[in-house]
Amino acid sequence: MTYSSYGDNSVLEATEQPMPKVGPGEVLVRVRCAAVNPVDWKIMSGGLDGMMDTVFPVVPGWDVAGVVERVGIDTPEWKAGDEVFAYARKDYVHGGTFAEYVTVPVRALAHKPKSLNWEETAGVPLAGLTARQTLTRLGTSEGDTVLVHGAAGGVGTFGVQIARAMGARVIGTASERNHDRLRELGAEPVTYGDGVVDRIRAIAPEGVDVVVDYVGGVLDTTRAVLREGGRHASIADPSVMEAGGQWMWVRPDGPGLEELAALADSGGLKVPVAETFPLERLAEAFELSQTGHAHGKIVIRVVGDSA
Repeated sequence: MTYSSYGDNSVLEATEQPMPKVGPGEVLVRVRCAAVNPVDWKIMSGGLDGMMDTVFPVVPGWDVAGVVERVGIDTPEWKAGDEVFAYARKDYVHGGTFAEYVTVPVRALAHKPKSLNWEETAGVPLAGLTARQTLTRLGTSEGDTVLVHGAAGGVGTFGVQIARAMGARVIGTASERNHDRLRELGAEPVTYGDGVVDRIRAIAPEGVDVVVDYVGGVLDTTRAVLREGGRHASIADPSVMEAGGQWMWVRPDGPGLEELAALADSGGLKVPVAETFPLERLAEAFELSQTGHAHGKIVIRVVGDSA
């Protein structure tokens, strides 16, 4: 699936493209599944044009799970037939994962978790790495109390589970309809909106050690509940830097994905999948993502079944 100019979902079309060239330090992956993330359609709309170079036609998509078809020069750690997954973002926008084949730099590649099916595996990379990298960079450790803004969202769901695996106590903001799900993941849910600071203070009167913001617009709440010496980061609000926090953007990270695969295989990471679409229905998948109401990852199945 490609688009040849910026626009809405109508610019997507099924096309035939040349087989990607496999450069040094890259592998060619035959795509089984690829997950949708909001950044995919935001890029398509031109929203990141000031940040990243684009070469049309663009194959969108950065999350992938599949099988190594062929390896490039200097890739001794991989061979054809390996089952892999990756956050396959490159240095410019062009050859993405909503296709039959995609090339992936080895620095971004990891072995597929044995316990997850292809759809679940495809849903891990961008959201899982985002959560892991924010928590790791903030030095989250056993005994910390962590507040996750947007705990029921795509990244927040991973953030709750990863923070729990780090030994932290987790408080998560979410609407009441998602509270039971957060409890199942090990978080203490708090309803967002008016009075949220008082509700957080009621269960953490001394404040929290770490705050990760996955929704934006919550800096005042963060400031109000963060204890002295606490650490905070946001993926959605650059003004966090003016308040001593970090504004983060996820990096491709094969070793980080290996850690997430191990966490999944130990039973510590569940990946909810909301809906799966065939490749030719990518526009419908984008439409569902744009509603913001999908309870889990939206996945594109390119080849085969979910086994």
